[in-house]
Amino acid sequence: MKKITIHELLQDYKKILHHDITVYGWVRAFRSNRFIALNDGSAMDNIQIVVDYEQFDENTLNKISVASSVKITGEVVESQGSGQQIEIIAKKIEILGDNFTEERDKTILQPKRHSLEVLRDQAHLRFRTNLFSAVFRVRSAVSFAIHDFFRQNRFFYINTPIITGADAEGAGEMFTVTNLDLNDLPKTEEGTVDFSEDFFGKKTNLTVSGQLEAETAAMGLGRVYTFGPTFRAENSNTTRHLAEFWMVEPEVAFNNLEDNIDLAEDFLKYVINYVLDHCKTDLEFLDKRFAEEQKQKPEKDRAKEGLIEKLENVVKKRFKRVSYTEAVEILMNSKENKKGKFQFPVEQWGIDLQSEHERYLVEKHFETPVVLFDYPKDIKAFYMRLNEDQKTVAAMDVLFPGIGEIIGGSQREERLEVLRSKMQEMNVDEHELWWYLDTRKFGSVPHAGFGLGLERLILFVTGLTNIRDVIPFPRTPNNAEF
Repeated sequence: MKKITIHELLQDYKKILHHDITVYGWVRAFRSNRFIALNDGSAMDNIQIVVDYEQFDENTLNKISVASSVKITGEVVESQGSGQQIEIIAKKIEILGDNFTEERDKTILQPKRHSLEVLRDQAHLRFRTNLFSAVFRVRSAVSFAIHDFFRQNRFFYINTPIITGADAEGAGEMFTVTNLDLNDLPKTEEGTVDFSEDFFGKKTNLTVSGQLEAETAAMGLGRVYTFGPTFRAENSNTTRHLAEFWMVEPEVAFNNLEDNIDLAEDFLKYVINYVLDHCKTDLEFLDKRFAEEQKQKPEKDRAKEGLIEKLENVVKKRFKRVSYTEAVEILMNSKENKKGKFQFPVEQWGIDLQSEHERYLVEKHFETPVVLFDYPKDIKAFYMRLNEDQKTVAAMDVLFPGIGEIIGGSQREERLEVLRSKMQEMNVDEHELWWYLDTRKFGSVPHAGFGLGLERLILFVTGLTNIRDVIPFPRTPNNAEF
């Protein structure tokens, strides 16, 4: 008999009404020794199994409890009760995995509500909860939509190195990769670690970005994107930072800053719209949870829109495009700034905007997603194209409500001498990036790209507030469990 998932069953039940089928899953509830709520992870909804306890061995029924796994064969019938359209009349029950009740009761699998902190501590089990099964189904859909958007727009998917000798951001917050004996490190005459004896013959790190390598691919393939893990050794214990996260980075030859902004807006709207179309049940669950959380906040801090309403409005609205200079003027003249309500006061042009400033622009001033562009060159990376005013670069950030920056990108500096000059100013090693400079020597062209942190997008789409809750196994300072 063909296996069928609960999602498939609920979608196409009319075709198999009054037929016998076999389903597998984990018990979510077992009421009155008669009704099993069964879930297999394929959907938010459970399927109800009706058990005639007189037809089954008592020993088998005693083994059925919350979290046990079962295989059930039975007839699909229209439900006699409320809350579901169909149910299965059990004819055969097989226990696949016994439930060690004493052990279970020490975990999040016990049938009661748990805090997100407790769920995080048992990340290997949280997939079994309604909340996290919904979150990770949405994450899967978002990942598929990302690939689908770029496929439809004739981008080529490339894989950039995880281990690299280049620091794309120039920030130095990188994890070193080595196979040297840490208890007997070889030293140079100057007393530093001699990485010439390491596996790669030089110091290497886990990548912070695949951008630089993606640029080289765009110089031959035109439109490319990367989608993979990236790493930052940033000692930040916040709700917005991870040491390991996933980045989406398109690079497009012959694109300028305006093209880049258009691409970012189209991309975000496509992905969010895909989730609205394909994750309806999960979003409805998350929307209810979001509404309950808002009720617990002071009225002034509550979101003006529900989760689904917020997503629909982002898809409908054109993003507001504002220069950094105009944004700073708005912030400096805002009541919040004048009354000292910002943790980081906005006092002059040239500051690096904080999350509170970004969210003020999006949530209070414009009430729509915002794209900021033309940032001061001194606060941006070496590879961003210098504007004619010699003060700003052709950079852009997309800001979302509740999140702040969700995309960061720029038109890249394609002029060899200007790029060299900026690298020298920012102490970026030309010798290490000789191959990157080569792309400016042989048919250099204007080009642009951006980076999207996948987890920040998942935060926005699910309505969660801690980035550790939207990646299966979070990596943070002092935490590399699982």
